[in-house]
Amino acid sequence: MTIKNKLSFSDNIDSVIGWLINPQINLKQSDIFITEFCQKLRDAGLSLDRLYLPIPTLHPQLLSIGFLWKLGLPIAERQEREHGIELTSMYLESPIRLIFETDIPHLRRRLTDLKQPYEFPIFEELIKDGLTDYLILPIFFRNYPRKGCIVFATKNPEGFSDSDINALKNVISVFSLILQIMAEQTITSTLLDTYLGHDAGQKVLSGLIKRGAGVSITAALWYCDLRGFTELSEKLPKDSLIELLNEYFACMGKSIYKFGGEILKFIGDAALAIFPILDDFDRDRACLTALDAAQEALQNLTLLNQERITKGLFALRAGLALHVGSVTYGNIGTPNRLDFTVIGPAVNIVSRMAGLCSPLGKTLIASEQFASPCGLKMISLGKHKLRGIEEEKELFSLN
Repeated sequence: MTIKNKLSFSDNIDSVIGWLINPQINLKQSDIFITEFCQKLRDAGLSLDRLYLPIPTLHPQLLSIGFLWKLGLPIAERQEREHGIELTSMYLESPIRLIFETDIPHLRRRLTDLKQPYEFPIFEELIKDGLTDYLILPIFFRNYPRKGCIVFATKNPEGFSDSDINALKNVISVFSLILQIMAEQTITSTLLDTYLGHDAGQKVLSGLIKRGAGVSITAALWYCDLRGFTELSEKLPKDSLIELLNEYFACMGKSIYKFGGEILKFIGDAALAIFPILDDFDRDRACLTALDAAQEALQNLTLLNQERITKGLFALRAGLALHVGSVTYGNIGTPNRLDFTVIGPAVNIVSRMAGLCSPLGKTLIASEQFASPCGLKMISLGKHKLRGIEEEKELFSLN
C-alpha cells in the first residue's frame, strides 16, 4: 500500500484563495474575518502562531486600525493607532517602519538566530513568547497613497520555508483585494459618520439618498452657540478662531455622545443635536438625559475656561437651548448636491430660543414642553417673544 505524503502549505493555497473569493464571505465584522483567515491558513498547513494586520484608514483621530491574532485567542484583538504615533518610538523602532518607508519586497528575521541587542525591541517580546520566525509582507492598495502590511510569526522550530513565503505572497495578492474592499467599507462608514453623524450616515448607506427622502422623528433638540462670535471672528486670526471653535465643540460634543445624543449639524459657531425619543413612553427619559448632558457640557466649558484664563486667554460664553418636538429628518438640496439634515418648526423654535440666552442672562434655557418632565430642576422665566414665531413661549432655566 502506498502512503501519500502530507501536502505542504504551498500545495493547499487554493483552498485559502477559494475561501477569499467566495462572494458569500462576511466582511462586515473585521475581527471575525481576520480570525477566520488565520484559521484557513492553519487548516491549509501553515504553521502560524501570530498575525498582525494594520489597516490604514481615513479618520479624524485614527491613522490605522490594526488586528492582532494569536493562536489560542477566540478572536483577533482590535488595536487603534492614533495620528501622531508615527512620531513615537513604538513606530520609529518598529520593523513595520522599514516596510512603509522603503521598497523592500518583504522583511524576514529568523528569531532563533538573533543576538542581543536586538535590531528591534519587539523581537525580545516575540522570542520570550517562543516565536522562531518573523515575516512582514507589504500590501498595496489601488488608488490609495498609503501602503499596508501583514505580519506573520511562527513557533515552528524550522520557521517558514521558502515555499511557505512564496505561497503567502500568492495568497496576499488575492487577500489585498479583499482587504481593500473591507478598508473602503470602513472608510466610507467613517467618513459618513464624521461628516453626517452616525445615524444619518447609516441611513445614507442603507439607501436613503434621493432628494426629498426622509423620515419624521420625535426628539429632544439641543442648540448651542457662542456668545459674541461675530466680534471674535473679526478680531482673531483664522487659526486661533478654528482652535477656539474646536475646543468649544469638544466640550459640547463629548457630553452629547456620552448621553446618547448625536450632533446633526455644525452651523458656524452653533451646533444642532438630537436625543431621539423611541416611543410615547420615552419622552421623559430623553428630556432628562438631554438635560444631564447639557449640565455636564456646561461644566466642561467651565473647566476649559479655567485653563484658558491660566494661559492668559479670555473665557468663552455660550448659550444652550433645549426643546422637544417632531422634526423631518432627510435629504434636502439640489439634484446633485444634498444635505442630510433636520427641519421643521421645532428646529426653528430651538434656534430662536438660543438667541434669548444673552438677553435673559442665562446660559441654558428650555421650552415648556422640554421642562415639563424635568420637574423641580427647572424654573419658569415667564413668556417671551421668539423672533419669527407669532405666539409667545414660556421659557425655563435651571432652578
